[in-house]
Amino acid sequence: MSAPPPSPRIDEILAQARDGVAQLEPAEVPAALARGAHLIDVRSAVTRDVEGHVPGAVVIERLVLEWRLDPSAPWRMEDGPALDDEVVVLCNEGYHSTLAARDLRDLGFHRATDLRGGFRAYHRLGLPVAGAPTRYVD
Repeated sequence: MSAPPPSPRIDEILAQARDGVAQLEPAEVPAALARGAHLIDVRSAVTRDVEGHVPGAVVIERLVLEWRLDPSAPWRMEDGPALDDEVVVLCNEGYHSTLAARDLRDLGFHRATDLRGGFRAYHRLGLPVAGAPTRYVD
């Protein structure tokens, strides 16, 4: 009996999830919001409360993200993005958001991507940070 093939490592999973996907650069956030992109913050409350919020971002807990965005779900958020809309997910450093964006693409949001480097890269550029979220969807 042969051994099962080795499981992929997380760096391989991330590389596969990013393959062929243009991540949004932190400096591009204001322009993306101006053109109507949906910026979704999936960071934990502990992190958001300490570090702040990107103005214009909608906070959705990662645990319920797909249910709040799926156009066919009864739990969908009001005014959520359409499958053809640009959706940008952000997390702390751009890893968790890569996997969330992959899952949204699997759900049909073919323009879903994430913010390269996450909130911390955005903050390092000195871009605006707010003390409260623009919108919180539970």
